[in-house]
Amino acid sequence: MLTIKDINPNLINSQYAVRGKIVSRAQELEAQGRKIIYCNIGNPQALKQKPLTFVRQILCLVEYPPLLEKPETPKLFSKDVIERVKFILKENPSGTGAYTQSAGIPFIRKAVANFIEKRDNIPSDPDKIILTDGASKGVQAALTMLIKSSRDGVMIPIPQYPLYSATITLLGGVQIGYYLDETNHWQLNESILVKSLAKAMEKGINPVAIAVINPGNPTGAVLSYDNIQMIINFAKKHNLTILADEVYQENVYSEELKFYSFAKVMYDMNETQTTLFSFHSVSKGFFGECGHRGGYLEVRNIGTDAFEQLIKLQSISLCANVDGQIVTYAMVDPPKEGDESYDVYVTEKQSILNALKEKAEILGTELNKIKGLSVDIPKGAMYAFVKLDLPYEKGIDPNTMSDEELLKYNAQRDFNYCLSLLEETGICVVPGSGFGQLPGTMHFRTTFLPPKEEIERLVVLIRDFHIKYVDRLRSY
Repeated sequence: MLTIKDINPNLINSQYAVRGKIVSRAQELEAQGRKIIYCNIGNPQALKQKPLTFVRQILCLVEYPPLLEKPETPKLFSKDVIERVKFILKENPSGTGAYTQSAGIPFIRKAVANFIEKRDNIPSDPDKIILTDGASKGVQAALTMLIKSSRDGVMIPIPQYPLYSATITLLGGVQIGYYLDETNHWQLNESILVKSLAKAMEKGINPVAIAVINPGNPTGAVLSYDNIQMIINFAKKHNLTILADEVYQENVYSEELKFYSFAKVMYDMNETQTTLFSFHSVSKGFFGECGHRGGYLEVRNIGTDAFEQLIKLQSISLCANVDGQIVTYAMVDPPKEGDESYDVYVTEKQSILNALKEKAEILGTELNKIKGLSVDIPKGAMYAFVKLDLPYEKGIDPNTMSDEELLKYNAQRDFNYCLSLLEETGICVVPGSGFGQLPGTMHFRTTFLPPKEEIERLVVLIRDFHIKYVDRLRSY
């Protein structure tokens, strides 16, 4: 019988907080009949976001082409959708049940390149694009290529999305955390990057890459053009590959801010030596098609022989799932003005994005009114990283603790807070320790994906809970 002592220790040591112990407890409570508000993961359609009509009409007809011959189909499906499906079937005549090329269906890769060219006004090579099962598989592929030994390290933001720490651990590499600047809207600070790199090298770690999430998860921050330029220069100086996680590029809620891709800034800088992996996904933005696991990665400034190895790696899994590839196509080549489906598509898109903006403002504004909670109101993505200020229990003096001891202590404190929040209110959030945080600080991450009325109820529940929880701590 296989037991835990027989398991790869890298697997045992890897952690994925957004589906950790608190989520398991939430599922137990739900099975007992409790109402749970799941704010632990960016899963829009599980939180009542409706799928886009355009996407589902395409999938319906592509999965069952005989519907194209039915006399009632033109009444039920937009004319441009029917024509689009006929084009898809012509380009991919084997249908959705057959393997595709390892890198993905060629016409979809070309559509992705056209999308990047239109978005950034820069050239893009479809032969350097791979369609993936969500952005996660692209990130895992890049890290698999880059981590060659147990001394190789990858710089990751703190707080970070646990995909990065978990994958690095699985591959036997080393995490090099760099703290985001909470006092400056979670931008990257060059001096912090330099210190993190130097500290790692002093330990004999060989830095090979830097990962950046923009807009940020879990912070909701949107990086400025200048900040991205600084990161590219930093990577070039230290011979680091850049992993640009850009799955929230449609989720920017401030008129003063704009999404800039790393590819765009790198092209403007005429940087041709630093390798860049960029990732996008159908799971986020306004699509919310998490279950279809569609996405792509684009690589720039990579040797032909190295890219061939990336294709080989992709071929080990044969190809990305075909429905996910088709949803990716729908994302990068949406209806155009004049198409029958255009008005509905634009209306649904704006409705989703406007609702997310409103809910981000409600969540941030109301939480900031609660003494002991503070948050930079999210300007992007789908999350808020809420700072906790809790009194210490009697007999605890944080000034006598090392940074490592303080991190461990606060990890237990924010875990206890989030577990109590779940048990008493049914709200499921993730402790900040699951993403990493500056020693001496505590946070929790929550989404603002539930419907508006649930968000309004959620902030009231958190306020009432927080007051009672702090009172209990003071009485210990």
